[in-house]
Amino acid sequence: MASLTCVNAMVASKARFVGGARVSAKSSITRVGGLKAKASVSMRVTGGRQGLSVRAAGLDFAELETAASQDEDDDADWVAPVRATRKDGKSAKEARMSKRFLKALKSVPGRLNPVSPEEGVKLMMDNATAKFVESAEAHVRLNIDPKYNDQQLRATVALPKGTGKTVRVAVLCQGDNIAAAKAAGADFAGADDLVEDIAGGMLDFDLLIASPDMMPKAAKLGRALGPKGLMPNPKAGTVTPDVVTAVNEFKGGKVEFRADKQGIVHVPFGKLNFTAADLQENLVAIVAAINANRPPGAKGIYWKSLYIASTMGPSVMIDHTAVEAQVGK
Repeated sequence: MASLTCVNAMVASKARFVGGARVSAKSSITRVGGLKAKASVSMRVTGGRQGLSVRAAGLDFAELETAASQDEDDDADWVAPVRATRKDGKSAKEARMSKRFLKALKSVPGRLNPVSPEEGVKLMMDNATAKFVESAEAHVRLNIDPKYNDQQLRATVALPKGTGKTVRVAVLCQGDNIAAAKAAGADFAGADDLVEDIAGGMLDFDLLIASPDMMPKAAKLGRALGPKGLMPNPKAGTVTPDVVTAVNEFKGGKVEFRADKQGIVHVPFGKLNFTAADLQENLVAIVAAINANRPPGAKGIYWKSLYIASTMGPSVMIDHTAVEAQVGK
């Protein structure tokens, strides 16, 4: 019995045409370059693009390739569609950018041209021209694949100069810890009563800290807290018996970071009303924390790239080796 042979890309690339004739998915007989054979046709859409796959019985690869070259004469009158162009010469991506952003984009180096941390922070601050105080963000691409357990990255870092944001903290604890947490600056603190409030829809906080003895009761809040990333986790430092220290740390500028599915870490490291020296100090702390929490499964080169950007400004590539050299100084 003849095996099924897949038509090569030269045939399949002709939009829904094989041998100069349109092929439907229900066809059982088709002609390829004058060769008649049983065929099965399947259409697949990937990323908005359609692909045609034809499997013909009784035709080998050489015959199909020859047939494809013969069919080119039949399609000589076919003209490829011309992509529309804008009158102003801008690409579709540039057309969506504001004049302010385009002006700022011209003042920064190319995306693959790293600069020193000092120059990068200065460029970021000079291009923060929005009408509000923008945040400074670090975006780190690492050579890890988080789908493997030993290559996942999730940790915390205490920013020496803080985040510039007011963090609302809630604490699940019992006994004397409730009064101690409130004295430390917690916005909400309680035991069963706070669990009931959260289950009822009260989510007026940015961070939830829990003592280990309260985690069984907090488990039923997973459906409400999980999607918002508020569920306490030991790796994030939000499950601890010393709730007072945890409140002080998070109120003082401790932030959590993790790698997304692409192995990129996104961390805010201050506001643009900070001094350049303060932003650089926070950036060095982030780099040190990422290196200190390197996953055991990360092999070879760990760092791929480091970019910083303001909330509404263009990104600037930073020489991460220069930042790493400042760790510990």
